[in-house]
Amino acid sequence: MEMQELTLEKFEEASEIVSKVTQETKLIFSEYFSEISGNKVYFKPENMQKTGAYKVRGAFYKISQLSDEERERGLITASAGNHAQGVAYAAKLAGVKATVVMPVTTPLFKVNRTKSLGANVVLHGEVFDEACAHAYDLAEESGYTFVHPFNDLQVATGQGSIAMEIVKELPTVDYILVPVGGGGLCTGVSTLAKLLNPKIHVIAVEPVGAACLKASLEAGHVVTVPHIDTIADGTAVKTPGDLLFPYLQQNVDEVITIDDSELTLSFLDMAENHKMIVENSGLLTVAALKHLNFTGKKVVSVLSGGNMDVLTMATVLQNGLIQRDRIFTVSVMLPDKPGQLAAVSALIAKLQGNVIKLDHNVFANVNRAAGVQLTITMETFGTEHKEQILEALKKAGYAPTEERTSRIYM
Repeated sequence: MEMQELTLEKFEEASEIVSKVTQETKLIFSEYFSEISGNKVYFKPENMQKTGAYKVRGAFYKISQLSDEERERGLITASAGNHAQGVAYAAKLAGVKATVVMPVTTPLFKVNRTKSLGANVVLHGEVFDEACAHAYDLAEESGYTFVHPFNDLQVATGQGSIAMEIVKELPTVDYILVPVGGGGLCTGVSTLAKLLNPKIHVIAVEPVGAACLKASLEAGHVVTVPHIDTIADGTAVKTPGDLLFPYLQQNVDEVITIDDSELTLSFLDMAENHKMIVENSGLLTVAALKHLNFTGKKVVSVLSGGNMDVLTMATVLQNGLIQRDRIFTVSVMLPDKPGQLAAVSALIAKLQGNVIKLDHNVFANVNRAAGVQLTITMETFGTEHKEQILEALKKAGYAPTEERTSRIYM
């Protein structure tokens, strides 16, 4: 395959066009992550775009390259989130009609956001693949112009405008970390970064449960992983784009895979240290900062988006607190007589534990005289504090048993 389509001239054109419609996302220096990683860490906050993600870049540039006839036919795409809003918004700015096919399982707030941007939304299928197949059928039936979420070189060129902005603002950048799903963002950013400065290293970051790029690079050709299992829904892709793969092979220096449990901790870190909401896929590059095998470098972590519904936020945040031992659940056996609950509560209060849920079960034993079960969920300052409380309960004779899965306390 000849790789002549992603040229510096095209990237420069795309950057100029995209700059007219995107929110400025200047780099944010992170003192917290710089100290942890031993590097100078900056975030490229694409979660601050008007649509909450970088996708508008590729969508708008793609539309700008269409012929009048292709525009007049109207656009169609399939997406359950960021691409849907990116195409809807870009189409609205360009005065083009757009239809978006979304799975029926798409959260209502994402459906409503897409509609509010002027797109016609069609709900079809349980998963993205089914929605995408239906979108292709509708395109053929009605003559719509299909805009692929990632496997399109013009879309990838638009996404690459991120690299242009990074290098202009931080010319001496050493490493750029990019989330990967289908590969459109990573293709654009890695290709342009290398064109601007071949010394820049690009690290692709994908979830362990959807590591299709890593599998493909190891095989030397595009590979479809058998199943997807990740909370990073924006990068939950089985197969990288075949049009993009040669560029990824040439320009990606390393792939890091991240377990879902690391994303929950990264959400907590970003919320507490930077007061930012970053969606799970955008957190991949944040989690990857703790896996870097070098120090003393200038590193830019691309935060690809921040579209997350509040229920998901609550779940992720709670799980992060549990992993950090800032919330834990413990069960103790108490004599079935007055004053025991108050005694346990006083002990915990003395150690500054904050009880947020109690479950007093008098039916835990057939013989109530042998004891009743008290299950306590509490907030602590972390692992050391939790261990202090457990030790105090042991010394008081309560024989605490920690429950590894803390109960939801919302």
